[in-house]
Amino acid sequence: MNDHIVIVTGAAPLPEHVVAAVPSAAIVLGVDGGLDLAIAAGLRPSGLIGDLDSVSPEGLEWARTHSTIAKHPTDKNQTDTELALSFATDMTPERLTLVGGGDRLDHTIAAIGALAARPLTGIPVLDGWWDGQHLDVLHGPARRTLDLEPESPISLLAIGPTCKVVTIDGVRWPLTDHVLDPVVGLGVSNEVTDPDGRVSISLSVGVLTVFNQPRTSPTTTPTPAPGADS
Repeated sequence: MNDHIVIVTGAAPLPEHVVAAVPSAAIVLGVDGGLDLAIAAGLRPSGLIGDLDSVSPEGLEWARTHSTIAKHPTDKNQTDTELALSFATDMTPERLTLVGGGDRLDHTIAAIGALAARPLTGIPVLDGWWDGQHLDVLHGPARRTLDLEPESPISLLAIGPTCKVVTIDGVRWPLTDHVLDPVVGLGVSNEVTDPDGRVSISLSVGVLTVFNQPRTSPTTTPTPAPGADS
C-alpha cells in the first residue's frame, strides 16, 4: 500500500502553492504532457502514462531514464487521465490527488468527472487541484471533516448520480439530510463560518465534489471519520 499518489495531468503550469502542497514522499505520476509540467515544477515523476502524443521529446527521454513508462495506443476508449487514475488505484493508495488545469473545458469536465469512477470508492482520501482550485471528492457513504480557511468560500456539487442525505456543518448555510441533484447550484457559494475552519460533511449515496480552500498551515490532514467509508 502507498501513502500518497499525485497524478499530474492537463496543459497548464503548476501554481507554486499547488507544488508546495505535494509532500516530498508522494509518488508522482505524469500523464503524457503532464510529465513535462511536473518536471518544470521541480517534481520528479516515477511514472509516465498515456499514448505519449503530447509529452516532449526531452521529457520522454528523461522518463526513459528516471521513470516507468506505461504507453497506450492512441485509439482507445479511455482518456489518459482515466488510465492514470486506474493505474494509481491498483496501487491501493491511502490518498490520491489529481493535479491539472488548462483552457479545454471538455478536458476539465472529463478529468474532474473521472474522480467519480466507482473503482476509486475504496481510496480513503481523494482530492485534487485544478487551475489552482482545490477540491475534495467523497464517494457515498462517506463522512469527512475538512480543515479550511475560516470565511473562505466552499461549494458542493454532485458529480454523476444524485447525492442523498447530504449534511454539512460549520458553514453559513448548513444542510441536513438534503438531496443534491447533479450539477445544480443549491450547494454553490457557501461560506466557512466555523472559527477554526472545521467543516463536517457527510452523504449516504452519490459522489460529492467539494470545492474549497484548505488552511495554509493545516492542523491535520483531511481524513475520513473513524469507521466511515469514503
